[in-house]
Amino acid sequence: MTQPKLFISYSWSSPEHETWVIALAEELVNQGIVVILDKWDLQPGHDAIAFMEQMVTDATVTKVLLICDRKYAEKSNARSGGAGTEAQIITPELYAKRAQDKFVAVVRERDDEGHPWVPTYYKGRIFIDLSNDATYATELERLLRWVWDKPLHVKPQLGKRPEFLDEDPGSTKMNTSVSFRRAIDAIRNGRDNAVPATVEYLDHVVAGLENFRIAATPATIQTFDAIVIKSIEEFLPYRNQLIELFLAVASYRADNEMVESLHRFFERLIPYLHPPENQGSFYETDFDNFRFIIHELFLCCLAAFIKLERFAQAGFFIESDYYYEDPRLKEPMQQFICFSGRARSLEGRNRRLQKNRLSLEADMLKERASVCGIDFKHIMVTDFILYIRSLAYKSWQLWWPDTLVFVAFRSYLPFEPFARAKSRRYFEKLKPALNVENKEELERIISEAEADADSRIPRWQFDRLNPRLLLGLDAIGTSP
Repeated sequence: MTQPKLFISYSWSSPEHETWVIALAEELVNQGIVVILDKWDLQPGHDAIAFMEQMVTDATVTKVLLICDRKYAEKSNARSGGAGTEAQIITPELYAKRAQDKFVAVVRERDDEGHPWVPTYYKGRIFIDLSNDATYATELERLLRWVWDKPLHVKPQLGKRPEFLDEDPGSTKMNTSVSFRRAIDAIRNGRDNAVPATVEYLDHVVAGLENFRIAATPATIQTFDAIVIKSIEEFLPYRNQLIELFLAVASYRADNEMVESLHRFFERLIPYLHPPENQGSFYETDFDNFRFIIHELFLCCLAAFIKLERFAQAGFFIESDYYYEDPRLKEPMQQFICFSGRARSLEGRNRRLQKNRLSLEADMLKERASVCGIDFKHIMVTDFILYIRSLAYKSWQLWWPDTLVFVAFRSYLPFEPFARAKSRRYFEKLKPALNVENKEELERIISEAEADADSRIPRWQFDRLNPRLLLGLDAIGTSP
């Protein structure tokens, strides 16, 4: 990059002021700037006026500093002395469009009312303020950036037209773009409307899910899995929005009010896992797209909090029941296990297309994790924690950790949070996610599962999960 060439215009107000100007000039030279200063470049016998005129009009002089103190401003306004002569030269140049970025005033002195001493012709223009020692370093950086044409704030390149503007309202599944951006902005910037904006967005999602409702017919039942897959894929952009929201909440606004809003959101998704109350006949697979979508959303929501080590908030989603009013059920409060419903049509697809996969659902969760901002390892950790928590309920129904099929055939090492739980301090931090008081309680849960391994510990073909090793149970709490 070509070194900038800069001329300093100032008034010989006092020896102290001249010394200050020279010190500034030396600092600029040390920053790689070619500085032209009368003390250095105007020799005896030279024409001072011609020198000034050349410095102001010379195209090779890319920048001109106007060091403004009281005397400089007064002489410029009165058109007297060297500063007055320069004012006559500078004024037409300053008002020419080509010179807008060539001149800048450096305020060295202010009047009794705190107003900067600048020439009348410069009033209303942006200046550099070196009159205050407290802000000198910051203002000097502004000056250097101006000289080198490297501003701190750079206008970004023009982006593409927002895709949602091209969406056909008649064909769009959910028009959530505007409310999503409003919620994300409010969360990230700590605005007072963060919770209501988030609730408004989530309301749109809940209502929009109705547009994803599918139903098999006798003609489509044999290949209905393809319709389920298509619906799940169509939901991907909205899933990505929700994951971005989950991560934003976990990062910036993980307080009780916001977390409870997310909890209520999942509560309102439960009806989509069941046939509508007044619906007559239906196929059980009619809700498989919702089962996968909601299962994935619940996993990813908790994974966002676990990724950011918000273990207490993750524990809240697990230990808090979910209200679902349905006369077909005796109990309106449902445990988190209600979100573990498996899409049977995916198992049928695995057989129909002879894919021979141990879990097509796990394959899809892993593949889709590559485009969501949450590493699959955090989803596996979350799946494992949910499984461990379901063991503690001693219920016939377990949270089946599909994603752990990818650890069943590798040498067992504990997942990262449990490896870190070797430290007693970290274990204390992790305990709310596990809802245990101590290591002995965790040991009891695992031992009881091992005693009934055939029904309590998942297996894929000939390989059985080893919760003890994935927890690193023996090492937990063995160091400070």
